[in-house]
Amino acid sequence: MHELLEVLPSTSSYEKLILHCCGLDKVGIALDIVEKMCEAGFTLSTEVLQCILQICEESYEYILVHRIYSIICRYHLELNGEICRRLVHFFVRMKDFEGAYRMIADLEDMNFKPTTNMYNAIMAGYFREKNIRGGLRVLNQMRGANVKPDSHTFYYLIQNCETEEDIIKYCEEMKQSGVHATKQIFMALINSYAASGKLEKAKQVVLDSNIPNKSLNEIKSVLVSALASHGQLSEALLVYEEIKKAGHNLEPKAVITLIEEFTKFNGELDGLLLLLEEMNDVDYWVDGCFKVIMYCIRNKNLSSTILLFKQLKDKFKNDDLVMEALFDAVFSLIASSESSHLQIGLDLLWAIKDELGLMPSRQCLDFLLSACANAGDLNNARLIWREYEVAGFPYNVLSYLRMYQALLAAGDDRSAHFMLKKIPQDDAEVCSVIIACQETYNDLNSVEEKKKQGKRKKKKERKE
Repeated sequence: MHELLEVLPSTSSYEKLILHCCGLDKVGIALDIVEKMCEAGFTLSTEVLQCILQICEESYEYILVHRIYSIICRYHLELNGEICRRLVHFFVRMKDFEGAYRMIADLEDMNFKPTTNMYNAIMAGYFREKNIRGGLRVLNQMRGANVKPDSHTFYYLIQNCETEEDIIKYCEEMKQSGVHATKQIFMALINSYAASGKLEKAKQVVLDSNIPNKSLNEIKSVLVSALASHGQLSEALLVYEEIKKAGHNLEPKAVITLIEEFTKFNGELDGLLLLLEEMNDVDYWVDGCFKVIMYCIRNKNLSSTILLFKQLKDKFKNDDLVMEALFDAVFSLIASSESSHLQIGLDLLWAIKDELGLMPSRQCLDFLLSACANAGDLNNARLIWREYEVAGFPYNVLSYLRMYQALLAAGDDRSAHFMLKKIPQDDAEVCSVIIACQETYNDLNSVEEKKKQGKRKKKKERKE
């Protein structure tokens, strides 16, 4: 590149090229330039190296950690605490815990003292993988390296305690280490006490005088979630009322937990709608709204379903993909439900078209056709079949298969035979589906025929 532009190579020109590549998310090319730069005798600055690592993290290209670390070692690049922390974090994200430990050992050989943050990254990785023993082993490694634990260390330890005794042990260690409890530690205490069945202890955490007033609402919100998700919904609602009386709002995550618990019971729609009104965060509101819609579908409440979809449409006026994904998920639920849910699916389809002015996706029609087939409802299957043409969707293998299933289920063997001719049978999976349909519905139809024959025989015997 330098030859092409007739520019003399320099640290500055190389780094500008590297940063340009990072700006285009071309980290692999940026690393190629780093290698050429180092081979030419120039040294990469820690600032640019940090930029490369940041782009890797943002684009989830953790796999590049091995190449980056190899370059660092071969060309003896300068390091700092943040660079090392990120590298360890990348190794952990790749689940290469041995690589993370190996890097820490290398740093010690280079007289670079490992930091608490590096060990915390490894500990967090083990706990994320539910490897409790591995996480606890990190604490011993820290002690051996004379690295002091901090509030993050104790947060991870307390959050993953399985017994009350362990919670008490790490709280005592934290005091002896001179580490003060943070907001995250109070939250971890609530979750761990709740997980170990000590709900009264969890409730007592919010009474701690060391909790700053500015953090109390968030910590109480965690208590609401913990109580609700451990079968203490009435207790959770009492704490929720306390929060409201104090003039605060429940944290969105806690609202979602309450919604999830309320949806397990019938007749709770009014409460669910009130909870939705509590949320200002759009992402959480959409999540909660979708959960309430699924509740409405299960309880065959079409009017509330449409009302909520109208609210979603208002929020996503220019984002048809979001609406399509939500519709697909709802119709997927209908397809996997009992045949009694078919009617609300059909009513919802017409409402989407007539009241919302939207066109259902191919997947919506696919799911509805499956529901018709499962219910053996040929008339509605034919209605949905025509909707493909109305929407401008050409029939494909899946739609032919579903209609074939619907025809077999309804006992219309003649039309099923005609439909079968339209299905390409050069795919083994397609053939296995066809055979399964034939075996299922031929057996069912033969049973039904035997029942009819039995009824006719009984009638004949009565007449005689």
